[in-house]
Amino acid sequence: MTLAVLFSRALQGMQAPEVMVEVHLANGLPAFQIVGLPETEVKESRDRVRAAIQTSGFEFPARKITVSLAPADLPKASCRFDLPIALGILAASGQVAAECLARYEFAGELALSGSLRPVRGALAMAWEARHAGRVLVLPPQSAQEAAHSAVTVLQADSLLQVCAHLNGRTALPSAHPSDAEHLDAGPDLSDVRGQAAARHALELAAAGGHSLLLLGPPGTGKSMLAARLPGILPPLSDEEALESAALQSLGPQGFDARAWRRRPFRAPHHASSVAALIGGGSGVPRPGEISLAHHGVLFLDEMPEFERRALEALREPLETGVVHLSRATARVCYPARFQLVAAMNPCPCGYAGDQSGRCQCTPEQISRYRGKISGPLLDRIDMQVDMATHSAAELFGAAAGEGSHEVRLRVLAARARQLVRQGKINALLTVGELERFCPVESGLLVFLAELLARLHLSARAVHRILRLALTIADVSAADRVGKSQVLQAVQLRRQAFARQ
Repeated sequence: MTLAVLFSRALQGMQAPEVMVEVHLANGLPAFQIVGLPETEVKESRDRVRAAIQTSGFEFPARKITVSLAPADLPKASCRFDLPIALGILAASGQVAAECLARYEFAGELALSGSLRPVRGALAMAWEARHAGRVLVLPPQSAQEAAHSAVTVLQADSLLQVCAHLNGRTALPSAHPSDAEHLDAGPDLSDVRGQAAARHALELAAAGGHSLLLLGPPGTGKSMLAARLPGILPPLSDEEALESAALQSLGPQGFDARAWRRRPFRAPHHASSVAALIGGGSGVPRPGEISLAHHGVLFLDEMPEFERRALEALREPLETGVVHLSRATARVCYPARFQLVAAMNPCPCGYAGDQSGRCQCTPEQISRYRGKISGPLLDRIDMQVDMATHSAAELFGAAAGEGSHEVRLRVLAARARQLVRQGKINALLTVGELERFCPVESGLLVFLAELLARLHLSARAVHRILRLALTIADVSAADRVGKSQVLQAVQLRRQAFARQ
């Protein structure tokens, strides 16, 4: 006799297919096999599950056991399948009530003693379980992470506790978010002396969600400015915080509960591979830096030093806000609505245009160096700002600039105007929405047409100029977009024009 139990679903990741566990018990010689493209850690669960069942006081069936992980063509990885497999065997052998299993989702690594260990991706599982309307059962540490979502999360220390809950003996307690202290506010913008143009561009980037490229010699403060962008951005909404945290929980470092509702700031090294930046890996593709920066900032320092293929892979996510990762056996779509901030030197040695005359780079070397950033990618960056070197007298004699708090108030006010007018920030406006919600002065469209012909701008560049001009108007509390805002937006893209 064969008994099949379809009892739970374990998630591979956000927007990935659900994995269903099916257990068959049959007469014959005792055997235990797992089918459905299991990776090594899933295959090894046979020994962990057997020991955990026996040490918990249950009987391990002396029959032929087949565990099927469906869909069969999707590779299965992670130790999170230990708990579902153990419960499936106990339910199939009649030691655990199988009627209520459809209401739950289970995940957890089993120790040989039957205790449960945390797993990666708890918030991603909670994100999907909330939409499916099911209760999530997790180890305590993972349950506290998943409790930041609106889904009901139960925490269990051991396999024995889960079985007691399913058999109606002792109910599992609900999980609550940990009371960990929040991280500090981060570096303050008042630390940056001078660089008024770059500071203004950073404020515009925060107010409208625009991308920014900082170009200047070493030591001019490019990295300092970029690190201070999260401090002037508004906090995440509940939905944005859950999406961002769920993606980070799938990453190698997991999610830090102290960073709840804070904008992520990702700064990968320029030696990062395409898979590290965009996402990928063996088995089911994992999110890359662009997804871990979802609703936050992706900072690319020394941008020309990144691999060309990695930079070119940013083009579609910058437009669509999602990244589709396809493999021979799996296809996953991850959100990637990030704000790009990049920094680069003006030449290979870094001192082109410096008053000291230290630069010895030839025009060909400078052109080749800047040519590492392709025109199509540069066309998607709203602002390219030059940063000059300050003398010691200018640096130490300059008064401290505004702090992050003062700038953030203006950013919040500008974003509030955008949300009232159109329900989203300016950088996310489609072409149709831009025509509908962008109030312009009379004659401006004729002026834009002349600008398009004179500067040989692409249609994408014109639309980005309009979005940036609308943000400039919002920051200055202007009612309409006029020539002054458009010319300022054009000036902020002058590096791109110099290459055309």
